[in-house]
Amino acid sequence: MENLAMHISNGIIDGPVAAVFAAVALIAMTFCVLRGRRELDDRLAPMAGLVAAFIFAVQMLNFPIFTAGVSGHLLGGALAAMLVGPWVGALCLTVVLVVQALVFGDGGVAMLGLSITNMAVIGTAAAYLLIALLLRVLPRTPAGLGVTAFVSALVSVVVASMGFVFQYWLGGTTDLGGNLGGLAGTMAGVHLLIGIGEGLITATTVVTVAKVRPDLVYALRGLRPASAPAVPAVGGVR
Repeated sequence: MENLAMHISNGIIDGPVAAVFAAVALIAMTFCVLRGRRELDDRLAPMAGLVAAFIFAVQMLNFPIFTAGVSGHLLGGALAAMLVGPWVGALCLTVVLVVQALVFGDGGVAMLGLSITNMAVIGTAAAYLLIALLLRVLPRTPAGLGVTAFVSALVSVVVASMGFVFQYWLGGTTDLGGNLGGLAGTMAGVHLLIGIGEGLITATTVVTVAKVRPDLVYALRGLRPASAPAVPAVGGVR
């Protein structure tokens, strides 16, 4: 684990930049707590626990990318956004990242603000924006839901990886010799492949849940058209 840490290891980004993003992450999570408290109910609370546990498991699939200090893996932002919404979803990812860093040593504790910003904030936000757009133009069918889940997961993973590139540009501790574009290309290429895998997992999971219990899919009840019923007809449920 010392040579193959998940997320960003201590020392990859300098202290001042890490401190700035720790503040950004703290502000974002405070806002998510305030918004998330309004939405928690008997359906959302247990689902949030299940989502956090599932994301924790899939994030253990780890692929080294850069100087053995940064790695790529499944993120789970789109899955969380679709099942429990952007606010609670971001909190789920944050809890996972904190536990991984403090208990399992996955990623540097000093770099937690950077990782939370990239994965819990940027990744979840990018996913939910796409979900909100696609569910307004695609049919509310299993196929439409699957396409929405796949595309939002794929794009959110790549966008989150670009967050690290921006952070490294601000305070990377290793001189790349002006080859920041090479780092961006590497991150984008690897995470594009990871995003395809995550998209398939996300689509399969969300469609399966929607067929059995569409009322548990936050995106279906939170982004329904004004004229539509509260629970859409997915998988034979009326």
